[in-house]
Amino acid sequence: MSTEEPSNPAVRMLVAAINSGDRDGFLATLTPDATLTDDGNPRSLSDWIDREVFSAHGHLTIECEEEHGLRLLARYRNDTRGEMSTYWRFRVTGNKISRIETGQA
Repeated sequence: MSTEEPSNPAVRMLVAAINSGDRDGFLATLTPDATLTDDGNPRSLSDWIDREVFSAHGHLTIECEEEHGLRLLARYRNDTRGEMSTYWRFRVTGNKISRIETGQA
Protein backbone atom coordinates (compact mmCIF):
# COMPACT_ATOMS: atom_id res chain seq x y z
CA MET A 1 0.00 0.00 0.00
CA SER A 2 1.35 3.42 -0.92
CA THR A 3 1.15 6.44 1.30
CA GLU A 4 2.67 8.78 -1.26
CA GLU A 5 1.18 12.19 -1.80
CA PRO A 6 -0.62 12.90 -5.08
CA SER A 7 1.60 14.50 -7.70
CA ASN A 8 -0.96 17.18 -8.61
CA PRO A 9 -0.45 20.15 -6.22
CA ALA A 10 -4.16 21.01 -5.83
CA VAL A 11 -5.10 17.39 -5.15
CA ARG A 12 -2.16 17.03 -2.75
CA MET A 13 -3.45 20.05 -0.78
CA LEU A 14 -7.00 18.65 -0.74
CA VAL A 15 -5.84 15.25 0.56
CA ALA A 16 -3.71 16.95 3.23
CA ALA A 17 -6.73 19.03 4.28
CA ILE A 18 -8.92 15.92 4.56
CA ASN A 19 -6.31 14.06 6.60
CA SER A 20 -5.69 16.98 8.96
CA GLY A 21 -9.39 17.83 9.42
CA ASP A 22 -8.87 21.28 7.85
CA ARG A 23 -12.23 22.29 6.34
CA ASP A 24 -11.06 25.80 5.43
CA GLY A 25 -7.95 24.35 3.79
CA PHE A 26 -10.15 21.93 1.82
CA LEU A 27 -12.41 24.74 0.60
CA ALA A 28 -9.36 26.82 -0.37
CA THR A 29 -8.41 24.16 -2.94
CA LEU A 30 -11.73 24.55 -4.80
CA THR A 31 -13.08 26.89 -7.44
CA PRO A 32 -16.16 28.86 -6.28
CA ASP A 33 -18.41 26.72 -8.51
CA ALA A 34 -16.84 23.32 -7.73
CA THR A 35 -19.13 20.30 -7.98
CA LEU A 36 -19.10 16.83 -6.42
CA THR A 37 -20.64 13.48 -7.26
CA ASP A 38 -20.73 10.45 -4.96
CA ASP A 39 -21.23 7.09 -6.68
CA GLY A 40 -22.37 9.05 -9.75
CA ASN A 41 -24.98 11.10 -7.89
CA PRO A 42 -24.64 14.90 -7.68
CA ARG A 43 -24.32 16.08 -4.09
CA SER A 44 -24.21 19.39 -2.28
CA LEU A 45 -20.47 19.77 -1.82
CA SER A 46 -20.63 21.61 1.51
CA ASP A 47 -23.21 19.21 3.00
CA TRP A 48 -21.29 16.17 1.77
CA ILE A 49 -17.90 17.23 3.10
CA ASP A 50 -19.39 18.12 6.47
CA ARG A 51 -21.22 14.79 6.76
CA GLU A 52 -18.70 12.41 5.13
CA VAL A 53 -15.38 14.07 5.92
CA PHE A 54 -15.12 16.68 8.65
CA SER A 55 -17.74 15.70 11.24
CA ALA A 56 -16.87 12.01 10.68
CA HIS A 57 -13.05 12.40 10.83
CA GLY A 58 -12.39 11.22 7.27
CA HIS A 59 -8.95 9.98 6.24
CA LEU A 60 -7.51 8.98 2.84
CA THR A 61 -4.65 6.56 2.28
CA ILE A 62 -3.67 6.57 -1.37
CA GLU A 63 -3.06 3.18 -2.94
CA CYS A 64 -2.27 4.40 -6.45
CA GLU A 65 -2.65 7.38 -8.72
CA GLU A 66 -3.09 7.90 -12.45
CA GLU A 67 -3.15 10.90 -14.77
CA HIS A 68 -0.59 12.83 -12.71
CA GLY A 69 -2.67 12.71 -9.52
CA LEU A 70 -6.07 13.45 -11.07
CA ARG A 71 -7.30 9.89 -10.48
CA LEU A 72 -6.74 8.13 -7.18
CA LEU A 73 -7.55 4.73 -5.76
CA ALA A 74 -7.54 5.06 -1.99
CA ARG A 75 -8.60 3.50 1.26
CA TYR A 76 -11.05 5.92 2.83
CA ARG A 77 -12.25 5.69 6.39
CA ASN A 78 -14.49 7.75 8.60
CA ASP A 79 -16.30 7.30 11.89
CA THR A 80 -19.65 6.69 10.18
CA ARG A 81 -18.91 4.12 7.48
CA GLY A 82 -15.63 2.54 8.56
CA GLU A 83 -13.02 1.81 5.88
CA MET A 84 -13.59 1.09 2.20
CA SER A 85 -11.83 1.15 -1.14
CA THR A 86 -12.73 4.34 -3.02
CA TYR A 87 -11.96 6.13 -6.25
CA TRP A 88 -11.39 9.88 -6.52
CA ARG A 89 -11.33 11.75 -9.84
CA PHE A 90 -10.58 15.44 -10.09
CA ARG A 91 -10.89 18.18 -12.67
CA VAL A 92 -8.48 21.03 -12.07
CA THR A 93 -9.07 24.47 -13.57
CA GLY A 94 -6.06 26.74 -13.23
CA ASN A 95 -4.64 25.71 -9.87
CA LYS A 96 -7.99 24.86 -8.19
CA ILE A 97 -10.23 21.80 -8.20
CA SER A 98 -13.47 22.38 -10.09
CA ARG A 99 -14.94 18.86 -9.89
CA ILE A 100 -14.66 15.88 -7.57
CA GLU A 101 -16.07 12.47 -8.44
CA THR A 102 -15.83 9.86 -5.72
CA GLY A 103 -17.40 6.55 -4.85
CA GLN A 104 -16.77 2.99 -3.78
CA ALA A 105 -14.23 1.19 -5.94
